[in-house]
This record gives sequence, structure tokens and C-alpha cells, in this order.
Amino acid sequence: MKLLVIGSGGREHAIAKKLLESKGVEQVFVAPGNDGMILDGLTLVNIDISEHCKLIDFAKENDIDWSFIGPDDALAAGIVDEFNRAGLKVFGPTRLAAELEWSKDFAKKMMMKYHIPTAAYVTFSDFEEAKAYIEEQGAPIVVKADGLALGKGVVVAETVGQALEAVYQMLLDNKFGDSGARVVIEEFLDGEEFSLFAFVNGDKFYIMPTAQDHKRAYDGDQGPNTGGMGAYAPVLHLSQSVVDTAVKTIIKPILEGLIAEGRPYLGVLYAGLILTADGPKVIEFNSRFGDPETQIILPRLTSDFAQNIGDLLEGKEPNITWSNGGVTLGVVVASNGYPLEYAKGVLLPAKTDNDIITYYAGTKFVENRTTLLSNGGRVYMLVTTADTVQAAQENIYKQLENQNTEGLFYRTDIGNKAL
Repeated sequence: MKLLVIGSGGREHAIAKKLLESKGVEQVFVAPGNDGMILDGLTLVNIDISEHCKLIDFAKENDIDWSFIGPDDALAAGIVDEFNRAGLKVFGPTRLAAELEWSKDFAKKMMMKYHIPTAAYVTFSDFEEAKAYIEEQGAPIVVKADGLALGKGVVVAETVGQALEAVYQMLLDNKFGDSGARVVIEEFLDGEEFSLFAFVNGDKFYIMPTAQDHKRAYDGDQGPNTGGMGAYAPVLHLSQSVVDTAVKTIIKPILEGLIAEGRPYLGVLYAGLILTADGPKVIEFNSRFGDPETQIILPRLTSDFAQNIGDLLEGKEPNITWSNGGVTLGVVVASNGYPLEYAKGVLLPAKTDNDIITYYAGTKFVENRTTLLSNGGRVYMLVTTADTVQAAQENIYKQLENQNTEGLFYRTDIGNKAL
């Protein structure tokens, strides 16, 4: 089989690398990918994710068996619909199904309609109305850009002033463009956050191990929100009853609701959840694998990944199996200044292998193809599996201490919540 993965980050590296390990897979193309992926035998295709017609032509000309869509913006732009119209097999939700992610207002309306536990909310497009609501409600309070914002469109405001500043930037300062033309303002929920993913085809779904992401840039959950600075799986201190409740009250009803609305779901569904005193509630839905959670979930998959996805595409019952032992933990290494302004061109350390996997997100070779440089905000991620969280941390942080990370930074507390 020849497969195509669309996207360029660490998530797509993990997906493509796992697919290439599958029996019967001859070649995995990644469009556009990043240069670090070449070190794992992946084949890059110089086509941007927005160039749907070129991607379709490539898939046809190269006899691609099926494609896997990684990023949210491609899904929101309807790439799956276009592949379907071209008669190509593709794993990912249609634009209408993916609206669960690209419009937070739509997601909230779905949750209200189908009685899915989440925070109370109001949506605004007028600054003065939003301002009056915030002043009435007080803080803490959560402000979200309605559309996609690269994981940075959420502000957990601890004061009314912070909330008003966030709304001002979104509605009046146009910080996120059209994505911030409306804002969703939510009540603040107190509890522990975790991620729950599922492979989905219609009303059939297959739950993955729980994971916990670390969104803030710095240790102790300080600093601005990022796309994610590290993660671990499974979250052993969460009981199975919590997962069962989330499946019963959140995953199952949202998928049934999408079918009822004429938007059946195919692909990976992500539920960002928080365990409150009243049980698990939804913070957000994503219509694809998360980053960096993909990089710590897929190494735990013990079944044939390509076979699993192929079965889902064919409507067959997949035989999906996971490792039951130990913990998989990963730490993201990012450019100094991320998620704000950052420099590119930092010399990167040699790729790790064996017990520590390197997934690349923002990298570029110099002309001789022997020297790898940084070319993005999040640059690479080190991932390992060990018997305990502590052992995994020791392995990763010992490796990082031995690397030259000048011009780069990483959190030193990934996984501490599990201790």
C-alpha cells in the first residue's frame, strides 16, 4: 500500500511513522511534512495543505490507497469533501462534521441540544454587549475565539480586566481575524483536565487511552497558552468509571447527535474534558488527533495501524489493541519566545532512537541535508515509555540535559500532575 498523510507537524510525523511500520505499507508520503521526517524514511511532497486540487491529483497519479488528514484548518476548508467527490478514500470528517471544532458556538449549541455536560456560555459579536456580560458575571471567566486559532484562542481570565482585554483583542483588534469575529464566553470550570480520543465511523467508536496535555508555555502551568508543551498517557489516577461516564454522557450522544443532524462523523474525535465535582464536562471538541497527544498515544498502539484505519474506512470492525503496561511521556522542545515571536535557524541536536523517539514539528535541512535547523515554534518532541511516570521523566530529561538546546526551551514538569 501507498498512503498519504496531509500536514506538517509532530502529529503528522507520529501518524506517518506509525503507518510506515504497518504490514503491507510500502511507502508513506507526507504533504508537505517537515525535513526531520525524512530521517524516519518518510517521503515528503511539496504541496501545501490548502492546495486541494494538487493533493487530489497527486493521490490519483501515485495510486494512493487512502489519505489521512492531520490538521484542523484543512478539515475546516472541506478537504475531505473534495477528496470524496474525486472518488478518493480519505480518513477524516467532512466540513460539516468538523464544524464541531471550527465553530465553538456550533459545538456549544450541539451540546445544549443533546444534553451533553459543559460550561454555561453566551456568544457575542458586539464588544459592548460582551463587556456588560463579563462585568455582570465577574471572574474567573473563560473567553474563546469562535473559530480556529492554532490552539491560542482561549483565555482563562482570572480578572475582569483580563477578560475584557481578551474580548477587545478578538472583537475590535482583530487578533485572530475572522476566527475572532465572534467570541464564546463561558463559566469557569474547576477540576482536572484530560483528553479522550476515539476512532469513529458513524455510531461506531473505539476509545483510546486517556492522556493529559500541558498547554501553558512554562512550568507550573504559567505563561500563555500554546499548542501543547508535552503530554503523557494513560492518566492512571483517573478511574475507569470516569472514562465510562464520559463515553456514556459525552462521546456517544455527540456522535448520535451529529448523525441526527445529517453530519455523520468519520475520523478521530477528540474531547477535551475536565473532571468537575459533578462529573466530566466538555471544554472543547477537536475533529482530529491532538498535538502533542498523538505522539504519546500512537506508540501505545499494538495493533496494525494501517489495517485499523483501512477497516474503519471499509466499515469493518477493526481489531484495535493497546499496550496495558507503563506510561508513555513526551516533552516538546520549542523555540525561545514561542508562542509569540521566535527566531528560526537554530542548530538541532542529533536524532534520538531506540528507547527515546524523536518526532519533528518545525525543522529544515540546510543544503547538504546533514544539518537540521529549527523552522517553527514547536521544533521537536522526545517521547519514551517506562514503567512509571517518574522513570519516563528521568529518561527524557536526562536526554535533554545532554543535548545542546541553546535557543530553545522546554518545560521540566511534564507529568508532575500524575505524581
